Amino acid sequence: MSSLEQKIDRCQVSVFKTVFPNDTNHYDTLFGGKALSMMDEVAFMAATRFTRLRCVTVSSDRIDFTQPIPAGSIIELVGRVEVVGNTSIKVRVDIYIEQMYEEGREKAVSGLFTFVALDEQHKPVKIHTA
Repeated sequence: MSSLEQKIDRCQVSVFKTVFPNDTNHYDTLFGGKALSMMDEVAFMAATRFTRLRCVTVSSDRIDFTQPIPAGSIIELVGRVEVVGNTSIKVRVDIYIEQMYEEGREKAVSGLFTFVALDEQHKPVKIHTA
């Protein structure tokens, strides 16, 4: 395993949450905007852990909602670096759903977030991979 792969593994972020009624829409499922907010936060953590630089979100690509997430579910958000560019980094975030009182889990949402690393003058700065 290369040192880049090892660094990516070390910087993976996993966050567990419970979906409460105040996080849901009129269908009693997780509100899409709330899911995007949580995903962006997890992606930010992964990007920052990898770069140890100031990072800002510049885009989110193709967010796929494949399963509704009902209130009372346990979710795991997993953020993993996928691409490291010169000044940008792409992080995939998947949300997995577990029913509170049943075994098993399945992927419910997936998306890709792009960040740019900035210096103190808010200018893009090179990301070091070593």
